[in-house]
Amino acid sequence: MSNIHFQGLGVALITPFCDDGSIDFDALAKLVDFQLQSGTNYIVALGTTAETPTLSKKERAEVVRFIVKNVDGRVPVVMGVGGNNTADVVNDLRNTDFTGISAVLSVTPYYNKPTQEGLYQHYLALSQASPLPIILYNVPGRTGVNLAAETTLRIAHNCKNVIAIKEASGNLEQMKSIIEGAPEGFHLISGDDGITTAVIQMGGIGVISVFGNAFPKEMAWLVENALKGNAVDARDKMEQEFSRLFHLIFVEGNPSGVKCILSLKEMIKNVLRLPLVPVSEKTMLEIKAELTKFN
Repeated sequence: MSNIHFQGLGVALITPFCDDGSIDFDALAKLVDFQLQSGTNYIVALGTTAETPTLSKKERAEVVRFIVKNVDGRVPVVMGVGGNNTADVVNDLRNTDFTGISAVLSVTPYYNKPTQEGLYQHYLALSQASPLPIILYNVPGRTGVNLAAETTLRIAHNCKNVIAIKEASGNLEQMKSIIEGAPEGFHLISGDDGITTAVIQMGGIGVISVFGNAFPKEMAWLVENALKGNAVDARDKMEQEFSRLFHLIFVEGNPSGVKCILSLKEMIKNVLRLPLVPVSEKTMLEIKAELTKFN
């Protein structure tokens, strides 16, 4: 299985849209180049931040192929492959063209609210079907179910191609339990920008970031310094400079906040697909005021 451990900064890339709601591939190419020039270690395609639920199957395939082509092997690409119908996800894993993809990121089944045993059996089925390493994705605030530390470790010990978890529960004690009980070769990645340094300090290997869409160089610096043991200095610097923006990009949901920043930086149009909408004018003005500090 792959020896890529996905250490450092991963960025969950947004999907830019044109005014008519179609995918803006010109902007997407610029966003990929921006990441590659700024120290991003790997790119996540078709994550939550990509508004994946609003993309058709054809669009999802087009976005992945486009990202892979533009990355051109310079960094690993992780592809989101998840859902709340295990049979459908297994079918996708068996039949998708994964050329140029290094691993899949698979969110816990949402809405169904499975038990811990159901979650274990879901990932066991995915592990048996996947031709690529799997990164688990626990985000109970979105899915309605928490992947408990005990279940994560059970999966990690029994499914050798499950290599990491993106943990976005916000529960540092849970993360600590996973890190301490993890088998060799299984790693924990922060799923929250704001606690990246705390997660790295306890043994996490980096972050899959939303904020990195707009500030990849700064997030890469933060992660690199934290991994080198300078977590306190890195956290202090980032909290002084970016704590307000960290709050503002999520206050009206993701990716509305980060798309607002990118549009103010004139990198994309501020267009989302329903049911998501752009941030309110009040939040936009607050973000705009905060951005003036970095011009």
